[in-house]
Amino acid sequence: MLIYVLMFLYFTSNAQNKITGKITDENNTPLVGVAIFLPDMNKGTISDLNGSYELNNIPNGNLNVQFSLLGYSSKIETVQTNGNLIELNQIMKQVAVEVEEVVVSGVSHSSQHENAVKIEQLRIGDLTNKITPNFTEILTKVPGIDMISKGPGVSKPVIRGLSMNDILVLNNGVRFENYQYSSHHPLGIEEFGVENVEIIKGPASLLYGSDAIGGVINFIKEKPAPVGSILGDYNMQLFSNSLGMNNNLGIKGTSGKFYGGIRVGQKTNSDFLQGGGTYVPNSRFNEWSAQANAGFTSKVGTFKLFYDFNNQKLGMVENEAINAISERGRTNNLFYEELNTHLLSLQNKIYIGKYRLDLNSAYQSTELAHFAAPNVFEIQMRLATLTYETRLYFPSNEKSEYIIGFQGFNQINTNLNNRETKLLPDAATNNYSAFGMIQQTFFEKIKFQTGIRYDNKAISTKSIGIPSDLGYREGLDKTFGSISGSVGATYQVSEKLLFRTNFAAAYRTPNLAELTSNGQHETRYEIGNQGLVPENSYEADLSMHYHTDNFTIDIAGFYNKIENYIYISPTGDTTSTNIPIYRYYQTNSTLFGGEAGIHLHPKPIKWLHIEGTYATVTGKQQNGDYLPFIPANKFHLELRAEKEKFGNLHNVFFSINSVTAFDQNNAAPEETTTNGYTLIDLNLGGSFKINNQLISVGIGANNLFDTKYIDHLSTLKEVNLLDPGRNISFSIKIPFGISKKGQ
Repeated sequence: MLIYVLMFLYFTSNAQNKITGKITDENNTPLVGVAIFLPDMNKGTISDLNGSYELNNIPNGNLNVQFSLLGYSSKIETVQTNGNLIELNQIMKQVAVEVEEVVVSGVSHSSQHENAVKIEQLRIGDLTNKITPNFTEILTKVPGIDMISKGPGVSKPVIRGLSMNDILVLNNGVRFENYQYSSHHPLGIEEFGVENVEIIKGPASLLYGSDAIGGVINFIKEKPAPVGSILGDYNMQLFSNSLGMNNNLGIKGTSGKFYGGIRVGQKTNSDFLQGGGTYVPNSRFNEWSAQANAGFTSKVGTFKLFYDFNNQKLGMVENEAINAISERGRTNNLFYEELNTHLLSLQNKIYIGKYRLDLNSAYQSTELAHFAAPNVFEIQMRLATLTYETRLYFPSNEKSEYIIGFQGFNQINTNLNNRETKLLPDAATNNYSAFGMIQQTFFEKIKFQTGIRYDNKAISTKSIGIPSDLGYREGLDKTFGSISGSVGATYQVSEKLLFRTNFAAAYRTPNLAELTSNGQHETRYEIGNQGLVPENSYEADLSMHYHTDNFTIDIAGFYNKIENYIYISPTGDTTSTNIPIYRYYQTNSTLFGGEAGIHLHPKPIKWLHIEGTYATVTGKQQNGDYLPFIPANKFHLELRAEKEKFGNLHNVFFSINSVTAFDQNNAAPEETTTNGYTLIDLNLGGSFKINNQLISVGIGANNLFDTKYIDHLSTLKEVNLLDPGRNISFSIKIPFGISKKGQ
């Protein structure tokens, strides 16, 4: 705290940079409400009635400035500040289809077209998205993204056939550690307060470490309020299928140098109805959440503090619960898990001449408990993780960027209060890594990117029991180390056409669960394997993007060879109490496939959007057997009508969506095949004003025809139940706020 105070006194005594300008359309008409945002500073404003804007308290160095307005092509400009006044005017082009978003999950804040690896972006606050109690389901709109689920309460994302331990989940850039290893545990990210999700498909170990061997999903928090304003919103969602309700309230404000915000939320859902109308016993879940943030910007840098709390109670859909529960309900009393997660993170950027230093750290703690009845514990563990990262950005220009970095985390798993089951032992995990990256542009058209990384990881566990016991587990001490890297390029053939290619060598060490599990985990008995060695992935990607003002097409293909691929699979055996036994195995494997997408906005029919995507992935073991838990091929189609104004309504939309999953007959040994299905969704909504108060509403119908189906990745197959049936949803959002002129 003393350091922050001293920095504040020092920074405020120095002269400040200033960026001003005017924003117009192609007809030289001023544009009001354009968002001008400095991603590196986490600071922004909006243009006034004259299209003018002003940003103060800007540091020296290279800064990216992002301009965005709905219906216009987003732009990002790089400016060099050095204690001077910069005038940055913009002419924005009106487009029907947004083709180049600004992303933050790559080397630096940049446009999608500037990354050798494509970073998909999904706007969470978009009302046209499906309204569902299952947050992960929203992500499946992106081709190549699927989910493993046990109903709306418990689900995990899948990227190109890889999931859990092989993909890295980030909460606003911080690796998220809440027992992600299991498909029976929830994602644990609160969607309210998240502005967009960025997804890297394929190995991203170079920047993010070994757990990113299959990709990264980064949940980006909402931007601060524009300078000189206080904004807030209240959200409510209702769901017929689970008799669910979500309530969320947030407020945020920004002055010249300081900003902050707070958000609280509550969710409650009863047992959901499977296709055909029968309820699924004990699929109920309840949640409380709170988020807070504060930040300070100055000439020399930015300093941000975030806190997230999440309490989740989720019923476990297992045979004991199904037999014990005789009526539908929403209170968690029998056979449920509870997770309490705290995450505190500091994110700082310091500008030193032409250099930039990022200093980030976070502490998170998740307590996981399984209950047979109130206060009757079966499992109780706590996972405490300290993460830290330093990145140094060397002096750069529009054609080059050089970065070196150091990352690490220290993690302790502790069994609490000597509960009946110790699925995982007490353990300590320490990971340290260093990396370097170069990005260079050649001939104005080719952007080349390459880098190298070294990781060192040590896992130490305590023994459980005594050697003469049947369930004795000896302690282990393992150390792993490896080099990984990538090389890729983007070739901008023209403003409309570009190609990407990337080759990555990635690395993942076996984690605590894979090495040491030994116990019943809901519907199955899981056994780890201390002999597991690290996975090594070698993936090649090739993609093409083409766009015009009203049309885009994307095609991507990949081939991923994984040496010593680790996976969990049924054995065909059972315990003495008839619980299926699952073991962790390891074999050389390959995954290959691709995605294709098209977005058409016909010029003669300006209100119509047509979007279609197709994704396919095949996973095979070296012996020719298929890998387990590989998603079926899927085709998504959306027809969407949008009008800026319709009578007294604003931003009106209506959409029809279909998803077709094809038969999945490529089953692994001891895995069942799954029939295909087609689901139809409807959504409509818009905004209206009551006494100058804007209110946005949406109504949706998911699985409109109440289709009886089961997805190949649904763990409800383990208990012979089906996925959710028809769900009618209603949402309302009431924004509010005040602002003042003069920034």
